[in-house]
Amino acid sequence: MRFVRGVWHLLVGVKDGLVLVFMLLFFGALYAILSARPSPAVAEGVLTMDLRGPIVEQPAEADPGALLSGGSGPREYALRQLRASLLRAKDDERVKAVALDLDRFGGGGVSAIGEVGEALSEVRRAGKPVLVYATAYTDDAYQLAAHGSEVWLNPMGTVAIAGPGGNNLYFKGLLDKLGVTANVYRVGTYKSAVEPFVRSDMSPEARQNAQELAGNLFESWLQDVRQARGKARLEPYIRDPAAAVTAAGGDFAQAALRSGLVDKVGSRREFEARLAALGGENKTARGGYNRIKLENYLAATDTSAEKGPIGVVTVAGTIVDGRAPRGTAAGDSIAEAIEKGLASDRIKALVVRIDSPGGSATASERIRQALLQAKAKNIPVVASMGNVAASGGYWVATGADHIMAEPSTITGSIGVFGILPSFQGSLEKLGIGADGVKTTPLSGEPDLLNGPSPEAGRLVQMGVESIYRRFLAIVAQSRGKTPQQIDQIAQGRVWAGGTARQLGLVDSFGGMDAAIAKAAQLANLGEERKVTYLERPRSSWAAVLDMLQGEEEAEGVDAFAAIGARHELQLVSAMADARAILTGPTVQVRCLECGPAVGAAPRVASQEQSLLGNLLGWLARR
Repeated sequence: MRFVRGVWHLLVGVKDGLVLVFMLLFFGALYAILSARPSPAVAEGVLTMDLRGPIVEQPAEADPGALLSGGSGPREYALRQLRASLLRAKDDERVKAVALDLDRFGGGGVSAIGEVGEALSEVRRAGKPVLVYATAYTDDAYQLAAHGSEVWLNPMGTVAIAGPGGNNLYFKGLLDKLGVTANVYRVGTYKSAVEPFVRSDMSPEARQNAQELAGNLFESWLQDVRQARGKARLEPYIRDPAAAVTAAGGDFAQAALRSGLVDKVGSRREFEARLAALGGENKTARGGYNRIKLENYLAATDTSAEKGPIGVVTVAGTIVDGRAPRGTAAGDSIAEAIEKGLASDRIKALVVRIDSPGGSATASERIRQALLQAKAKNIPVVASMGNVAASGGYWVATGADHIMAEPSTITGSIGVFGILPSFQGSLEKLGIGADGVKTTPLSGEPDLLNGPSPEAGRLVQMGVESIYRRFLAIVAQSRGKTPQQIDQIAQGRVWAGGTARQLGLVDSFGGMDAAIAKAAQLANLGEERKVTYLERPRSSWAAVLDMLQGEEEAEGVDAFAAIGARHELQLVSAMADARAILTGPTVQVRCLECGPAVGAAPRVASQEQSLLGNLLGWLARR
């Protein structure tokens, strides 16, 4: 037995030693990754922008689950970093040209793409060529490509301009089959966020609002593309693409070329040969030319460490209560970042950048109160709206002294709704009963098994109406109007930025640069434009995961498969939005009709998911 115990102790010791060695190696590798910096860009060449995901205001932290399962998923590119890199590249002698590969571009919205497009035009005005390649150009990709000096199209590719519009999912039929009742409470004739749960189609009011909004957004898209690429004969091509293809002998690529939408039809190898002629041949590099990797150039242009008197805080994604990582607008996280910046006494002006369809009313108010703290210190606040600043996003904007938007910004949606799913029909289908006792009319309420009682339903509706009255009062005070005047343009109706300015919901047009300049003006800072980004600290694990994503090899893309993938993403996003509605707070200031959020699906911080939310999440993964 002594011998057996000795062998056992030896094996345990070997095991412990191996575990110790493994841990030392793991933490050594982790330290090396965290201490590493991107390798410097090559001496000169072509700045290659292989955009493999959407442009967003604030990228979400990398998903470890995706990496562990063997895939990195789509990346997200910060709008301000892309703009800063392009504006640096126009004066950087090492950058001979800029090349965009849009085969896997994830879009970004008319407003954001317009800002990146203007930066590309700045590069062109500096005398540097901007070349773009894709197999299939859809709306977002073509808006960006239009700012290029050479637009290339694969011989088997196409330009497919669809314009805003399309179908939404309506779940009433599914809920009826499952026996689920959606108990809805709302204020606002146009607050159609709840319609997918109580209807099988779009209401006339929602259709009218959606049609007007889509028309305004498409006009903004057309205006940007016309200005960037005047030689493109857009209207005939968009009005009757089949006629254009027929005139080109059934060749989609030639139809786009003849219509002036692209400059060259060629293979990727021919495109890369053109880049080698511009940036220098390099047979050992991928593509055969000197390339400056976008990741390296972004790292070299990182402006997050800047320290200036103008604070910038970002409200991006669904607004939720509590704390959450970047990419989700968590009320406590954002408010605390603002309060920490104000405590330093270095901030003399504040810009809040909003790209959010709203969400929790309490979280929206939490952020607004933090902005009011800045105003109480005589620090001027400017709200800068991105693609979307609606409902709770507009609630936050009311805390500013001056609100700026783009004509294509989606805003408004001043309305409130609540939704409580109950499962009395489901229990009946399963032969299950639910019964109990009460000590007060509200005992066990809201009853999700038998349905909320009339008393509970009345209280929820009163809560919705109370928050709506508060919403109207906040907007009225901010805009110098009466609540009655705001009610006439509220009712949950969604507006494009151009119309919102005419209605007095927005003060002026402009992007982030204009907002920073306005903040400097209000604070009497003269020509000062240096900023301090008030952001939540990024976790070390997020940095590790970003590095592990690495760079993917280019793969072939079928033109029509690429177009279909866009609609598949819309389907998944719609399911994720529905799930977010059902797993979020009971009462919300959320704009579902503003379209799915760009980028990752909304995440809910520190919240249990409802039964119906889990069901929809399961359906989204099928």
